[in-house]
Amino acid sequence: MTDTRPDPDQLLARLQADEAQAARGKLKIFFGASAGVGKTFAMLQRAQDLRRQGVAVLLGLVETHGRADTEALVQGLDRLPLRSVEHKGRVLQEFDLDAALQRRPALLLLDELAHSNVPGSRHPKRWHDVEELLDAGIDVWTTMNVQHLESLNDVVTGITGIRVWETVPDRIFDEADEVVIVDLPPDELLLRLKQGKVYLPQQAATAVRNFFRKGNLIALRELALRRTADRVDDEMLQYRRNRSVAPVWQTREALLLCIGPGDGADKLVRAASRMAAQLGVPWHCLYVETPRLQRLPDAVRQRTLRLLTLAEEAGATTATLSGRSLPEEVVRYAQAHNLSRVLLGRDTRRWPRPWRLTLAEAVGAMGPDLDVIQIALPARQDERGARPWWAWGTPAPEMQGWRPYAMAALCCAVAAVLAAPLQSVFELANIVMLFLLAVVVAAVRYGRGPAVMAAFLSVAAFDFLYVAPRFSFSVSDAQYLLTFAVMLVVALVIGQMTAGLKFQALVATRREARVGALYAMSRDLSGALMAEQVAEIAARFLASQFDARSTLLVADANDRLVASQGVEAEKAVDLGVAQWAYDHAEAAGQGTNTLPAAAMLYLPLKAPMRMRGVLAVAPQQPARLVGPEQQRLLATCASLLALSLERIHYVEVAQQTTVQVESERLRNSLLAAISHDLRTPLAAMVGMAESLTLQPLPEPARQAELAHAMRESALRMRSQVHNLLDMARLQSGQVHLHRQWLPLEEALGSALRAMDGTLDARRVKAQLPADLPLLQVDPALFERVLCNLLENAAKYTPPGSPLGFGAEVAGDWVRITLDDEGPGLPPGREQAIFEMFERGRRESATPGVGLGLAICRAIVEAHGGRIRAENRPAGGARFIVELPRGEPPPMVADEAWPDQDITEGPSA
Repeated sequence: MTDTRPDPDQLLARLQADEAQAARGKLKIFFGASAGVGKTFAMLQRAQDLRRQGVAVLLGLVETHGRADTEALVQGLDRLPLRSVEHKGRVLQEFDLDAALQRRPALLLLDELAHSNVPGSRHPKRWHDVEELLDAGIDVWTTMNVQHLESLNDVVTGITGIRVWETVPDRIFDEADEVVIVDLPPDELLLRLKQGKVYLPQQAATAVRNFFRKGNLIALRELALRRTADRVDDEMLQYRRNRSVAPVWQTREALLLCIGPGDGADKLVRAASRMAAQLGVPWHCLYVETPRLQRLPDAVRQRTLRLLTLAEEAGATTATLSGRSLPEEVVRYAQAHNLSRVLLGRDTRRWPRPWRLTLAEAVGAMGPDLDVIQIALPARQDERGARPWWAWGTPAPEMQGWRPYAMAALCCAVAAVLAAPLQSVFELANIVMLFLLAVVVAAVRYGRGPAVMAAFLSVAAFDFLYVAPRFSFSVSDAQYLLTFAVMLVVALVIGQMTAGLKFQALVATRREARVGALYAMSRDLSGALMAEQVAEIAARFLASQFDARSTLLVADANDRLVASQGVEAEKAVDLGVAQWAYDHAEAAGQGTNTLPAAAMLYLPLKAPMRMRGVLAVAPQQPARLVGPEQQRLLATCASLLALSLERIHYVEVAQQTTVQVESERLRNSLLAAISHDLRTPLAAMVGMAESLTLQPLPEPARQAELAHAMRESALRMRSQVHNLLDMARLQSGQVHLHRQWLPLEEALGSALRAMDGTLDARRVKAQLPADLPLLQVDPALFERVLCNLLENAAKYTPPGSPLGFGAEVAGDWVRITLDDEGPGLPPGREQAIFEMFERGRRESATPGVGLGLAICRAIVEAHGGRIRAENRPAGGARFIVELPRGEPPPMVADEAWPDQDITEGPSA
């Protein structure tokens, strides 16, 4: 009986997917064969119906192309204002993504999904905008044509001769919640085109001669209908899996071919391929390994695996399953994939056996909704002892030596010896359990054949040793015959089931090991930063799973392959074969149809953006790479390696881009500093000097004024040059601190004297506690910190506004604050102002290059401290410097520093 219970892992995955889908918006695509079929018209019609029902519909962007009937449907819908973007001297109107996210409508209409946004937009494609809207929980309706699907782009180009550059990935189409096909017969579409309902008259004439030919429209219509049918078929399969529907729904013709190790299987593959081509339907090829088939000679298994490869090359979807019952696995696979027709080879046994069902009869009995088609196979030359391959594995496998059977006989002998002392204690029915245990041990350890022998030996030993008359095979009581029969049947059943479960456990263990190895490989690849690390991880995985050596060849900038492990590894591979595999994006070498005599298998590493290299694999046992499951494992390994190499490439690109951007920013800032803050005072000095030479000697007052102005300009230039030089020395690490224990009030006084004439007669109110400890700082550098902070406050606050200077002890830190009553800091840029060439306002006439605060941070951090800035609640800015509190040497107590006002000037 087939188990129809759903898989718990699938249920959990479906619940998680449903939960994630519930948080996303719903995407609805109006899909057509070409422009002019009425996609936008149909979308607006349904939007008007929803608006009348009270749904908030927002018109993001709709292209009406001047059609009157389409323009009429726009009336009454709330429009989202478009944003203006300047590009190449033209102002273009584009969809405003930020405004749509802020409005958060229930439904947004966004025409032309494949549209390319104007350069400089947040996303290069409109479908990127749609994905962000869906992630925000906004439902989106959109339109697209079949020629915009990425997978059909080459097909459409071949049909129409016109290359379509704007494409949409197929996953967007497949993951859409609903697709509405908007169809129009070609003749009616051409009539609309001539009537000017699609394009303007002069454009329509050109379109009819090129793209809109009747043959093109018929082909595009078929592509659109087929692609939509494929999507509907996928939805139906997903529904069947979610609801665990067992019966096959014959909604679409599809074939399932089941092959085995018997003769004539190649004829089955060719017959199925021809039938699928004649019917124009997809087909699957299935191979089920039962416990008997698992022990077939290696040559027979390899022949079957080559047939699977042949079927895959003919266009089939291949699968290799393992199970105890072939008919049950065939029916389960057909129902899971909704395959209505099953192709089987006809059983050619010479003598009918009514007590044994053929494979076709067993499949028909288990799947009454399946159409079973039998294909005639070549007659066997030797029919003696023939039995169906699906039940027993034809031909019967040869014994794998005598040791397993000897060990099974030993198990029976041990059970007989153990039962001897128990004869007087237990009944004979309990003694039987020991012999059944021996059968189980033989089945678990040595397989089905030894288990069958152990079953017969156990019955014989039990009769000979423990059933009266003892030491004879004669039976005194006929009831023991039933006991022997039941014991034999039970032993055989237990042996068969145990061997089958052992086989299933072995297969599951191997698959789990492969999955675990893939997981470990992907985890290690996620942390790889160099191609050499990727090569090492690949070599470790292939050695453990395939007992194979590997070499990773990475493409350089000229698309030439270079071994990532070095020159020695490059010598071990055939670069000519590897380059061919790279250039043609196809596997080559051992086990393929291209240069099969090569000593290694060359797998191209194809990433989403481009080819990244080639993986060369040299197996110790080439047969381990032949099976479809092994091929899929290798393909998965190659995909992971390609993705890792692409990630490393783009990490390097991002680092280089970041360095270039930062260098360009520093260059521009430095040029701006030289241009504005150095050239301006220099030009003023030159102008004043020329005025002195051209004019008669001015009055003494005028001379003093000019001299003072020239001095101010020179001092400003000197300050900027000193800042640039100090920043360069601090960043190069050439500045050595000369620490001294210094009172804060002394450093503040020195800074105020140095700022003579710069603070514009501002009051500096200092509040320093009497118990403030000494600071271990470099006096000259710390004075520069205070000077830069005071100068910065003087630049960005109104003239005459007071400044507040304070200090306090906070745990192991001494906190120094400078408050002003200016406009404050720009929100969000409190820490950015400490970067080099950063200024409080992007556009400001305030002189300076943005190095003063950067120098403050560098000096404070060199002292082991920290600096930050914040806006005061009462208005203005506050700069906070925190220095470590040390243990100053003992000193004589001094008078407290009183609270007082310090007015900048000569008298301070």
